[in-house]
Amino acid sequence: YGLVREGDQRVTAVVLEGEFADREVVADNLFVGKLELDKEFKPGDAALMSLSVVGGKIVNAAAQDYYRLDVQLWLLGLFAVLLLAYAGLTGLKALLSFLFAVLAIWKVMIPLFLKDYDPVWVTLAVLAALMAGVLFLVGGVNRKALSAYLGSLLGIAATCLMALGFSSAFHLHGSVRPYAETLLYSGYAHLNLTRIFLATIFLGSSGAVMDLAMDVAASIQEMAAHDPGLGFWRLFASGLRVGRVVVGTMTTTLLLAYSGGFMALFMVFMAQGVPLANVFNMNHVAAEALSTLVGSFGLVLVAPFTAAAGAWLMRARRAGPGSVLDAAGEAHRQQQAQ
Repeated sequence: YGLVREGDQRVTAVVLEGEFADREVVADNLFVGKLELDKEFKPGDAALMSLSVVGGKIVNAAAQDYYRLDVQLWLLGLFAVLLLAYAGLTGLKALLSFLFAVLAIWKVMIPLFLKDYDPVWVTLAVLAALMAGVLFLVGGVNRKALSAYLGSLLGIAATCLMALGFSSAFHLHGSVRPYAETLLYSGYAHLNLTRIFLATIFLGSSGAVMDLAMDVAASIQEMAAHDPGLGFWRLFASGLRVGRVVVGTMTTTLLLAYSGGFMALFMVFMAQGVPLANVFNMNHVAAEALSTLVGSFGLVLVAPFTAAAGAWLMRARRAGPGSVLDAAGEAHRQQQAQ
């Protein structure tokens, strides 16, 4: 049938791991007529096998897919080595924060979703804990990390409110996400897919929000360190200037990240000459537009939030003429004048 295959493939394989290692089995590889799901094994390929065992004997074997875990582990290891070689202790902290994020999503967020806890509140709570762990681990327990954390929290809260406010106007159902409808047929018909979809919007933008918040907070810390006498408004203005520069690239980052996953869909529309009005009214495209625009709103707002928090926490504490900070700031200004 050309590109599409039907029927099955009989595969003779040797089990490499587990209780039946070195045992030769004949496995079935079923074709379902979809390129995204079908695979044709060749001699020498490594496959993930599913074995049906009765009474200690293999009664059936099925080749599930190519075995890719070894390559994934090698790639992850290479990433870890390069990160540690370049960033040292900070790279180690970044790896720990990465592991923390994976565990938070896999062990906390997803199980609570399946237990029908409100996805929006669960995601907000998990992100609050996750951002605290990441920012304070990487940035240290100091005013810079606290500023970034407060700004990130406010930015995520604003993104959440925007998603909740505009979701009804877009008339989108949560089943627009891949495999979302499959949950309903897997014994989880009680799940609110739309709330899960809304939660993924501000979850997806949270990484960029944290990046921007830390950039702004770090710039304010540098300003305060070079001139301890700077007040709130000077530090706030400095944070805003840095935020304006970073927001421009971060917004494009979100657009590219979201649109990259739907490149084939856009190519189909262009190849078939579908009008743009039809394209942007389709639910899948509208869902990506909502995610991109709402996430961009969060990025625009997190910069002033972080600038305000950082300027307030790191401003000069004036206890009157002759205070320590005033004296330090005056000495620094005199040194610059010379």
